[in-house]
Amino acid sequence: MTQLGGQLIVDELYHGLTYGVRSMTALNADPNCFVINSFSKYFGMTGWRLGWLVAPVDAVKVMERMAQNLFISPSAIAQYAALAAFEPESIAIFEQRREAFQERRDYLIKGLQALGFGVPAHPEGAFYVYADASAFTDDSFAFCWSLLEENHIAVTPGADFGQANAARYVRFSYTTSLEQIEKALNRLAQRLC
Repeated sequence: MTQLGGQLIVDELYHGLTYGVRSMTALNADPNCFVINSFSKYFGMTGWRLGWLVAPVDAVKVMERMAQNLFISPSAIAQYAALAAFEPESIAIFEQRREAFQERRDYLIKGLQALGFGVPAHPEGAFYVYADASAFTDDSFAFCWSLLEENHIAVTPGADFGQANAARYVRFSYTTSLEQIEKALNRLAQRLC
């Protein structure tokens, strides 16, 4: 029998944005995997186009040759900003923001469940809640579109995240303030109740 090979490539862009659990890396499971990360999520540097890749040693030379043809280097200002991100004062700010995300997550989940949305898994990281909206719709795309058009609430349909029961799921983001989340929940309540 022929043995198939493969290489694990993991996106860890949300690493560090966890709630109640320790941030783990795929390198714990496979030290030869490729791990892609960025300054965009935990460090709040979305749009700076700065990240890193952890790769097996035997892949580095080939990757260097490929990189030479794709880019020269990140901008100097992005590199200085990334260095500043590791300062203790910066880390303290990022940790406060992570705690704020956790508070927003808890508030949003409680509010969604009170309205009748199912939340089968409480997110332990990032800043999204994937909720079951089947009590209100069997077409999450149309549901999200009408929420945007009629109620000015931006929600993403499940189809953007896969095909399994996608028509019954929607994704809420809690990157905004508690006040905005409260406003959205009130608008949802007016719409659904």
